[in-house]
Amino acid sequence: MRVIVTVVDKITSEAHLNIPDGLSELAIKQHITDLYNSVEMLIDLNLCQVDFESISAQIISENSDTKSA
Repeated sequence: MRVIVTVVDKITSEAHLNIPDGLSELAIKQHITDLYNSVEMLIDLNLCQVDFESISAQIISENSDTKSA
């Protein structure tokens, strides 16, 4: 018997960043977005919390394998 199990978790990570002084709120958001998109921030992300959302299983019948001719 084969079973496909799907687990959904919500992962919360945090990073402590140094942001240049004097930026507007919009500029700060853009700076953070740019850091994230450039993958620079991913190095600093620390796993803080994992919340279990759901789990499901699908049983795959051995007889349901279809072969193309």
